[in-house]
This record gives sequence, structure tokens and C-alpha cells, in this order.
Amino acid sequence: MKKISHYLLKYWYAYVFALICMVISIYLDTLSPQVTKGVIDNVIIGEEISLLPKLLLLVFIIGLGRCIFGYLKELIFDLVSSKIAVDLRKNLFTHIQNLSLSFFHKNNTGELMSRVKDDVDKIWAATGFISMLIIEAAVHTCFVLYNMYRISPALTIIPLIFMPLVAILAIVMERKLGPIYEEISEENATLNRVAQENLSGVRAVKAFAREKFEIKKFLSHNKRYYDLNMKQSKMFVRYYPYFQFVTRALPLMVIVLGGMQVIRGKITLGSLGAFTEYSNNIIWPMEMLGWLSNGFASAIASYKKIKTIYANKPEIEEIESPTILEDVKGNIEFDHVSFSLDDKKILNDISFTLPAGKTIGIMGATGTGKTSIINLLQRFYDTTAGEIRLDKVNIKKLSLNQLRSSVSVVMQDVFLFSDTINENVKMGKKHSISQGDVMDAVVKAQARDFIERMDKQYETIIGERGVGLSGGQKQRISIARALAKKTPILVLDDSTSALDMETEHLIQKELSQIEATKIIIAHRISAVKNADEIIILEDGSIVERGTHDTLMDAKGYYYKTYMAQYGNYLNEINDTKSNQFND
Repeated sequence: MKKISHYLLKYWYAYVFALICMVISIYLDTLSPQVTKGVIDNVIIGEEISLLPKLLLLVFIIGLGRCIFGYLKELIFDLVSSKIAVDLRKNLFTHIQNLSLSFFHKNNTGELMSRVKDDVDKIWAATGFISMLIIEAAVHTCFVLYNMYRISPALTIIPLIFMPLVAILAIVMERKLGPIYEEISEENATLNRVAQENLSGVRAVKAFAREKFEIKKFLSHNKRYYDLNMKQSKMFVRYYPYFQFVTRALPLMVIVLGGMQVIRGKITLGSLGAFTEYSNNIIWPMEMLGWLSNGFASAIASYKKIKTIYANKPEIEEIESPTILEDVKGNIEFDHVSFSLDDKKILNDISFTLPAGKTIGIMGATGTGKTSIINLLQRFYDTTAGEIRLDKVNIKKLSLNQLRSSVSVVMQDVFLFSDTINENVKMGKKHSISQGDVMDAVVKAQARDFIERMDKQYETIIGERGVGLSGGQKQRISIARALAKKTPILVLDDSTSALDMETEHLIQKELSQIEATKIIIAHRISAVKNADEIIILEDGSIVERGTHDTLMDAKGYYYKTYMAQYGNYLNEINDTKSNQFND
């Protein structure tokens, strides 16, 4: 992870200019009490009325200068902090995107959203107006103390006594608030997670009538978040009266002790007026100190959370100089492949060869490792043992981009983006996939009829995850997306489970004419019966393999599945034939 100093140094020139503007603005601000001194001593007491227009003009020039340089200072700090936030959020999001699939199995989407949005926002504030005000308070205090010392070294002792008291209070408060901010950050992430899960799974919530339970769960986290924020507020309120007491006592002490010096003739009345004005000017940095330390502590807590994400490294990385295949043909070899995840054996000694253009069917009960084969082929995970080769090259030696872009997958859990149907089919590849390719893929996926019945047809915006479409419609758009990509390898992971038999038959007829290496994972016999080879998985191992005919003759798992799916139909045919024969 790049340190915050990296982002600050990237825009050092802007910060330098902003600091120059800040110093000029503060310098002009500290001139105002000197004008007040001149008005009291020279105009009011000295009765030099001719000086008044000049002093008033000076007040106008000082005010105008403060406006100009103050505006430039704030504008630059805002612009630079915004750019830092954009860079930080971009780098964080890119890092998350590059992490392996196992990271997302262990971390919730809502929590990651909180890191990308809320925590970056707090750092944005810290590199912007919070840091600006901290620097401004420090520079302003130095200028004011210098001018105070010039007027009366004796009176300057008063703010020098009060300031350490305020600093100690601020440090104590910051240490008390630091752990609270970390808890608030964690609970904010949890609250986001609960909200995200419920909104994404709203259909399941309503289907199981869990509204009251889910509302109760959300309210419990909302109450916890409220309690932590109240705890923070109570801590702040507990210490804030001390800040107010100190800052109110300072000008009072100045007026009392300064008045005594005026009476003794050690300083003029105008000097006391200027000093009192300076003492009022030095109050705001003291009052802001607690709030600024507050915001800074919150940003530090958020920075720690982001660092924990950067501590995760991708488990799947390509080698420095990967092999680039000139033309991916689609020959796939699994050579004694085994795979374990979290000390659990998923696949054991899987071997098969799939020549380019051929089809393999994979069947087995749920949890036997069928989808894991696809995950390994795309290098979402790496094999525990054995090798996977594409066109006789170990996939670990290939570029991840070339490997994954050579495979089109129709996933079992269809995910569609909140975008037009057209964009969902193109999947962001506007320039490489033509509208003709989209139309051709939609026709083959048997999706044209229902799409063209919609008001805006291909420009219809579908809801999040395909809300508004039936399961079969989502599957057909997902199939069209894979076909439009025109890759040498096509993977269908139980991709027709939501379709009726007739539509499935039409799609399979279209798929059989596509020249690509096909891997078909299915529970239906109809999806794999025409494959060049069918393998049956059980407990992560291949227990049966062969063609449809040879597996039927073996009368094992495949035969039993076939009879379970078609037994009644076959019995009806046999009964019909028997009746015809008897007649």
C-alpha cells in the first residue's frame, strides 16, 4: 500500500502554493489589530482625524486580500484532497479487484463497500480541510503570539499558560476517542453488510416472511451504531466545557491585567485593544483543537482499516514473463489434478484430455467438485497437485488475461448488471463485439422473442442482478453473453436448469453447431448425452467415464440418473407398444 505521504508528495507544488496563500491570509489577518491600535491611539485619543480614511482604506485592502488568498487556500486544499481521495479509492478498488476469489469468500461485500466509500471519505477530510485547519491554527498561533510579544512580553505569558492546558485536554480526549472511532468504523461496516445482504436478498426475505426478523436484526446494529456515536458525543461534550472555560477566561484575564498596565502607563489603550483582539483571535485554534484531533483520530482509524485490506495479497499471480499463445485452439488437459480448500479435499486425482472442438460432460451430485474444475481452469484457484494445460502449456505459465479471455462461462448463479440488455450481452466490450454479434448470440440463446417484446428492446435497462426478469430469461441472456464473446472454450455450468425442455433442446441444437471446446456441467442427462465423453464425479473423484451408450451399459450412477429422469416416460412408451402388440 502506498503511504499517505506518497499522495501528499505527488501534489507538493499545490500544497506549497496553498501554504503561501495561507501565510499571506494569516499575515493580513494579524494586521487588523494593528489598525485597531492606530484608530484608538491616533484617531480617538490623538484626534488625528485625517488618518481615519487611510486606516479605513487599509481595513478594506486587508479584508479584500484575506478574501482572495483565503479563497485560493481553501480551493487548492479542496482540489488536492479530492484528487488524493480519487487516487486512493481507485488504487484500493484496483487492489480489491486483483485479489483472489478466496478473499471474497472471507470478506463481506458490505464491509468492503464501507472501506471503499466511508473510510476513504474520512481520509479525504483529513488531507483536506482538517489538515488545512491544523496547519492554519499552528501558523496563526505563531503569528499572533509574535505580535502579542511585540506589544507586551508580560501579557504574552497569559496565553502561553492557557495553551498547554488546552493541548493536554485535546491529547487526553483524542486518546479516549481513538478506540471509539475504531468501533464506529467496524459497526458502520457491519451495518452496511446487513443492509446490503437484505436488499440483495429481498426476495428470499419476503418468501420466508422474515421481514420482522430482518428489521429487528438491522435495528439492533443500528442501535449499536447509535450508541457508539452517542458515546463519542458524550466524550466530546464531557471535555468541551473545559475548552470553553479556558478560551473564555483568556480574554478576561488579558483585559484585567492589561488594564492595570494601561493605568500604570506601561502600554497604551490602543495596544490593549490590539492585544485583546489578538487574544480573541487565538481562541479559535484552541476551540478547534479538540474537534480537529477528533477528525484526525477518525481518519487514522479508517487508514488502519484500509491497511488491513492491503495486507491481503493475491494468491493467484502470473509469472513475470508469461507465455503468450499466438492462437488459442482450446486443447485442455487435466493431469492428475487434486485440489484442497481450507484443509478440505475438493478434487482428487482428476485426469482427462479434451481435444479442441470436442465436448465433455460432467455430472455428479451437488458438492462433488464439478464447479471447482471450472474455477481451476480459469485459475481462480491453483491446483494442490497435478497440472492443467491449455494447448500443451501449463496454465500457470500463461497470462491470466489471455487464459480467462479465452473462456466464456455461463455460470450457474447468473449475474446481470444494472444496465441495458445490450450492454449485459457485450459485457463492456463495445468495440470488439458488434451489434450483429449480439443479435446472432441472442437468436442462438432463444432470447430474441422476449427481448423484442419489451418496450425498449435491447436498450431496456434491467434491474440489479436481473430483477424484473424470470430465471429462464436471465439464463438465456447469460448464454447470449457467452456466445457473443466467441472464445475457443465455452463452459456451461448447469446453464439451462431454469429452462423448459423445448427451449433447452433448441439451445442445445444451436450449441452443437458452435465450433468450440465445450465443457458442460449439468444434472440433466439431456444436456450431456451427446458429449464426446462424460465423466461422473463422486466425492471429488471420477467414478465413471465414457459415452452415453457405454455408461448406460455400465448401469452405474449415470444409468440410475437416466432412469430417474426418463423412467416414467420409457414405461409409458413400453406400455403403449405392448397395448398395440396385444391389439
